[in-house]
Amino acid sequence: MALGQETDERSRGPVAIVTGASRGLGLALTHALVEHGYTVVVDARGAGALERAVAGLGGVVAIPGDVADAEHRRALVEAAGGRIDVLVNNAGILGPSPQPSLAAYPLATLARVYEVNALAPLALFQEALPHFASGARVLNVTSDAAVEPYEGWGGYGSAKAALEQLTAILAAEQSDLRVYAVDPGDMRTQTYQDAFPGEDISHLPLPEASVPGLLELVEGALPSGRYRARDLVPVQS
Repeated sequence: MALGQETDERSRGPVAIVTGASRGLGLALTHALVEHGYTVVVDARGAGALERAVAGLGGVVAIPGDVADAEHRRALVEAAGGRIDVLVNNAGILGPSPQPSLAAYPLATLARVYEVNALAPLALFQEALPHFASGARVLNVTSDAAVEPYEGWGGYGSAKAALEQLTAILAAEQSDLRVYAVDPGDMRTQTYQDAFPGEDISHLPLPEASVPGLLELVEGALPSGRYRARDLVPVQS
């Protein structure tokens, strides 16, 4: 679907919003959701990269922008056309590369990391809440850095830890929804490469390896909670 195409031209099947979908896990999941009959509203900060990523992919509405911007979040929800079955908060930023220690972390930069990785997913949830279908699924993409104190990962890891606690509380408060924190595992992505500049990451699985686990959360019957994607559907050897 062309960039900006009107929502009334879309199919009437289930509707998902996936943020951060111009590459990596977000793009891989978008392809899978389209194959499963979803209309998918996607975003990314780079308009050109997003348009190229979804070119020729039917059932996709592309809305470039920053999830930290309130008007952009409103546009994503409006593009869903009044009903949202799945919200995937995948967009995030690493912060400086290489990452500084917390003792030397620029606080203004840290605030931006928290804004994008923790506050924006909550804000998009709040915007989407009146439009969720019965039993809608919310997937907040997290990391093992949220629960393990890796040296040099204090900014990103603590922001993801905040997201996980927000997710757990939302799950307790919104019993009519299924709210998940999902750790996709280490993947061969640009973000991971940025975290380890100059290192060979070719041994890591592609994002597609984590998608079956995310689909299990989207379409299965698991209760709200924290999950590791590859524990749900193990990668075939």
